[in-house]
Amino acid sequence: MSGLCGEKQQVMLLMLIQLVVIVLMGTLMTYGPEAQPEMRNRSTITVYSSNSGITADRRDDKPPPLYPMYQDVHVMIFIGFGFLMTFLRRYGQSAIGLTFLVGAILVQVAMLCEGLFNMGKDGKAPLSLDSLLSADVAVAAPLISMGALLGKTTYIQLIFMGIIELIVYTLNKYIGEKHFGAVDAGDSMYVHAFGAYFGLAVSFVSGMKEKPKEHSLEGSTYESDIFAMIGTVFLWLFWPSFNSAALKGDEQHRAIINTLLSIAASCVVSFAISAFVSKQNKFNMVHVQNSTLAGGVAIGTAAGMMCQPYGALVVGSAAGIISVLGYKYLTPLIQKRLKIHDTCGVHNLHGMPAIIAGLFGAILAGIATEDVYNYSLYEIFPARVPSLGQNLTMLNDNYNTVFKPGLNRSAAQQAAYQLLALAVTLGIAVVSGLLTGLILRFSICGSISEDEKFDDCIHWELEGDEHETSSANKDGNGRNLEQLSMGHI
Repeated sequence: MSGLCGEKQQVMLLMLIQLVVIVLMGTLMTYGPEAQPEMRNRSTITVYSSNSGITADRRDDKPPPLYPMYQDVHVMIFIGFGFLMTFLRRYGQSAIGLTFLVGAILVQVAMLCEGLFNMGKDGKAPLSLDSLLSADVAVAAPLISMGALLGKTTYIQLIFMGIIELIVYTLNKYIGEKHFGAVDAGDSMYVHAFGAYFGLAVSFVSGMKEKPKEHSLEGSTYESDIFAMIGTVFLWLFWPSFNSAALKGDEQHRAIINTLLSIAASCVVSFAISAFVSKQNKFNMVHVQNSTLAGGVAIGTAAGMMCQPYGALVVGSAAGIISVLGYKYLTPLIQKRLKIHDTCGVHNLHGMPAIIAGLFGAILAGIATEDVYNYSLYEIFPARVPSLGQNLTMLNDNYNTVFKPGLNRSAAQQAAYQLLALAVTLGIAVVSGLLTGLILRFSICGSISEDEKFDDCIHWELEGDEHETSSANKDGNGRNLEQLSMGHI
C-alpha cells in the first residue's frame, strides 16, 4: 500500500461510491408493480377486531414463489464464492470479507445497470424480486473475475473492476439476448465465460507490469482447504437453482434435473481423473474444490433444453475431465508462456466449461424440432416463432395461444446465432478486461506490492498480527506440509 494517506483515500472512495449509488437509486429506480401497496393481493377473508370493531381484508402473506430459489442463489454468491476462495493460507478473512463487501456494493450497481435498459415512461425502472435475482446472477461475473486476481489487488481495485465489468456485462447480455436472440438459461456464456476471460485479461495486464512469480503465501494449509470445501459444497448443492431460477414450467423442471445430473457426473469424474493424474493415485484438493463444480457450468446454456439425462451426464463428465487436466497441465503453461497468473484457476472451472456449454447449446439448438419440444420450442427459442403471416396464425391456432411475431429462424440459423453470441462474449470480455486492467493501474485505485500479496494483514486488523514462519510449515525432515500453489500443481 502507499501509506496511511492512501488507505484513507480508499475509505473515502468507498463512501463516495455508496453515496453515488444512493443518488442514482433515488433518481432512476422505484418499486415494481408487485411491491406497490395498491397492487398487493388480498384474500376474501374478513378479519374482525373485537377491540375496535373494525373489519378489514386480510393480506395474502404467502412469500413470493421465486423467493426460495432467489435465496439459493444469494447463498451461492455470498457463502459459496466467499468460502471457495479461502484456500490461501493467510488470505481467508479477505476471501470471505472482500466477497461480502464487493458483492454488497455490486448487487446495487447491477440493479442500476439493468434498470437503464428497463426504464418506464416515468423515467424510472421498476424493482422486483426478478430484479434482485438478475442482480445476484450478474454479480457472479465480477466475483469470478476476482478469483483470477485474488490476493493481488486492493478492495477499491476490485470494486472499480466490478463496476466497469457490470456495465459491459449488461451491454453484452443485452446484445446477446435482444439482438442475437441467443438462449443461455444458466448464463454460462454471459456470466461464466465473460467473468473468466475478463478476469484473465485483467490479470494479463497486471503481469505486464510485474511478471507473476512464486510467492511464499500462495499455497494452502490443511485447515484452509477444509474451509474452501464449505464453499464447494454450498455451490454444488444450490447450482440447480442458479441454472433454473429464471425459467418457467417444464423448462425449469428440465434445468433442475439436467444440472443435478451434470454436476454429479463432474464430481465423480473429477475425483477419478484427479487420482489418475497424480503420482500416487491420490485425490488433489484443488481438483475436488473446483473441478467437481464444472458440470454445473457446462450444462448451463442448455440446461432447459431436451438434452436427455444421458446427455447431461456426458457433458458433466467431459467438463470434469477438462477441468482437472486444465489445473494439472494448462494453468502452469499459461502462467509460464502468457504470464497470466490465475490464482483460483477460473479458466478451468468457469472458462473452458462455459465454452463447452456454449458449443453444446448451439448443437442442441441446431437439432431442436417441434416434434420433440412441442409448445416449448417457441418458449425456449422465441426467435423461431414465425413472423406475421399465415404460419403465425396456424401456430397460435394449433396451441390455442398468442405468440408474438418472431424472426422465423430455422434450427440451423438459431445454432449459428448461439455460436455468434459465444464468440462476441469472449471478444468483448477480453478487450474490456484489457482496458480495465490499464485503468486499475491508476494511482487512485491503490496497489499491492509483491511482499504484500496474499496476506490478510493488508486489509484487516489481525489478532497478534504475527506472520507464519517458513519453519512452521515444515516437518522435522524439512518437507513442506502446505499444498502447492495453483501454478505448480
